[in-house]
Amino acid sequence: MFEETDNNDGRLIYTVSQISAEIKLILEDSYPGVWVQGEISNFKLYNSGHMYFSVKDANAQIKAVMFQNANTGLIFAPEDGMKVLVYGRVSSYPKYGDYQIIVNRMERYGKGELCEASEKLKKKLELEGLFDESVKKPISDIVNKIGVVTSQDGAALRDILRVIYNLKANVEVLICPARVQGKEAEKEISKAIEYLNDNHKDLDVLLIGRGGGSMEDLWAFNAEVVARAIFNSKIPTVSCVGHEVDFTIADFVADMRAPTPSAAAEMVLRQRSVITGQIKRLQDSLNNEMDFILNNNFQRVERLKSSRSLLKPHLMYEDKTAYVDDMGRRLSNGVERLCSLKADKIKNIAHKLNMLSPLSVLERGFSICFYGDNKIVKNSKDVKQGEIVNIKLASGGFKAEVKSYD
Repeated sequence: MFEETDNNDGRLIYTVSQISAEIKLILEDSYPGVWVQGEISNFKLYNSGHMYFSVKDANAQIKAVMFQNANTGLIFAPEDGMKVLVYGRVSSYPKYGDYQIIVNRMERYGKGELCEASEKLKKKLELEGLFDESVKKPISDIVNKIGVVTSQDGAALRDILRVIYNLKANVEVLICPARVQGKEAEKEISKAIEYLNDNHKDLDVLLIGRGGGSMEDLWAFNAEVVARAIFNSKIPTVSCVGHEVDFTIADFVADMRAPTPSAAAEMVLRQRSVITGQIKRLQDSLNNEMDFILNNNFQRVERLKSSRSLLKPHLMYEDKTAYVDDMGRRLSNGVERLCSLKADKIKNIAHKLNMLSPLSVLERGFSICFYGDNKIVKNSKDVKQGEIVNIKLASGGFKAEVKSYD
């Protein structure tokens, strides 16, 4: 135990360090692990990664520390005024005589109830088919008119307009302001969606959302009335609620989900930007081609202006006349040569025919004998003794009677 100080009256006296150390042991032995509910105040995050704050209620407060090795798994950023549940051991800091909670775990208070309600509604709407991909409407590649349902004073609207400005997108933007947080938010959001559908049917797309926040801040986008308004919208919808890690029921019902409002604007205008770029490139290509054709034709005109046919057209006539005369002479000579060749060929053929003609044989002293119906006598047996035959000579002929055979 602790040593007594020297005294003469028998009193047990502790030093400050001794009593502080004993209190520390008593606290740690009595509260080795405890859940505490309260509101964060005086929150500070140091460069070391350690978090120092107080947990308070209406009547009291207790200091707390959450060291860096314990807070790395937090899925939210603690801040003043946030209601939390913390778990840890109660201890003290002897140097200042304060007691505190060494926090090992922290949760958002009430988040469990909200999550349970959200999951219950989500299952209900899913069974009704509100999340089905088959009913989702496509977003047009060319967006000319955009409707925006969000707070007119929020960062989400500024982000959307900034993206449109940076992309130099020549689009119309119709802003239908609505609260995005609080009791009236879900009613105003659903009414805004219905209003745009009833009065601005020419809109190409609706962007519905807000910036990030706590689950309570985003709760309007988990409301059933908002989900049904999005589902019943005839205009294609894009849900752009919170940051990338935040999902709401609106994200599942909408035709498209974007992680942030600025990302939503980029998504619906991306294809327009691509097509606009393609049109610009085609325009440049067409202009270049037209310049090439015009310059080429201009050069041709310049050459024609200085050509011989325009400067001295009579010379062209003389050249053509000489050409025609030359062609006439060549044609006449060609015809004469052709006729001469054909005549020689005809004479040659006639000579050959004459050589083959039996008349030429008769002129050499031969004759042809015919009997009966002008049949040629080829064999002595063809005629009978006493038969009359006709004998043809080269000039004239006569008839003879067969007297005998050789």
